[in-house]
Amino acid sequence: MKEYKNTGSKDTRSGFGAGLTELGKTNENVVALCADLTGSLKMDEFKANHPERFFQVGIAEANMIGMAAGMTIGGKIPFTGTFANFSTGRVYDQIRQSVAYSGKNVKICASHAGVTLGEDGATHQILEDLGLMKMLPGMTVINTCDYNQTKAATLAIAEHDGPVYLRFGRPKVANFTPEDQKFEIGKAVKLYEGTDVTIIATGHLVWEAIQAAVELNEKGISAEVIDIHTIKPLDEEAIIESAKKTGCVVTAEEHNFLGGLGESVARTLALNHPTPQELVATQDTFGESGTPAQLMDKYGLNAAAIIKASEKVLKRK
Repeated sequence: MKEYKNTGSKDTRSGFGAGLTELGKTNENVVALCADLTGSLKMDEFKANHPERFFQVGIAEANMIGMAAGMTIGGKIPFTGTFANFSTGRVYDQIRQSVAYSGKNVKICASHAGVTLGEDGATHQILEDLGLMKMLPGMTVINTCDYNQTKAATLAIAEHDGPVYLRFGRPKVANFTPEDQKFEIGKAVKLYEGTDVTIIATGHLVWEAIQAAVELNEKGISAEVIDIHTIKPLDEEAIIESAKKTGCVVTAEEHNFLGGLGESVARTLALNHPTPQELVATQDTFGESGTPAQLMDKYGLNAAAIIKASEKVLKRK
């Protein structure tokens, strides 16, 4: 099997910051808005380099979305930044009415998603944001897995015409995708070829899926691993092709099993190629306070859970 190496753990939010900094230098239409979390979103360098294109709106997320929508009318490409909970749940009406309904070119960039923001607790964690955003017509939904991929995605969405939700996280995680990668919106990335089971993962669970595949291989189980960084539009062709080959599927995500990647994959399979599937995700629950590792373990969002689900689904073939 190919060996994927962690070139140095980094937080995905820093990948966003690096991408935004580069865009500031290369695209004069890019503007940035933040809801009092400049440091947490790693937007400091953009602010320092382009103060005339940075807008600190304070703790007024709804106003931030409205401002961003208005800026697009003048040809600007606004990137909004705050925690995922405040980027979606708190401002859903404004996103629906001012951005999605009218197809405004706003890039909603959300950090501290899932349970891995840890000790901030359940009120700041969000496990339903992918579902909220993918249900909005015309909204592109992206959930990146490491620093390099997040930076590449940040650059790519600036070239995409239309509203985008870009989701990333707080903790330092393995950085294993190529630094010079070409990020293609809506295009899955096959990390391992396999014949026995397909593991489809997104976000922080992609690295866990890689670890699971290695352990499964040692047990004589050949796992195909697919990185789905774009939840919408979903690469249905890649999913169906793999399911036809392996005959069973496991999905893995740091999100509620209701409304996330797993549901999108299940719908795709049900309509095109019915296939046994197991979902590694939170089970209709809120999070709680704890370290990222403790919470990922408690809610079954790790390699061990993916291995267990793979062995279970293999019995259903």
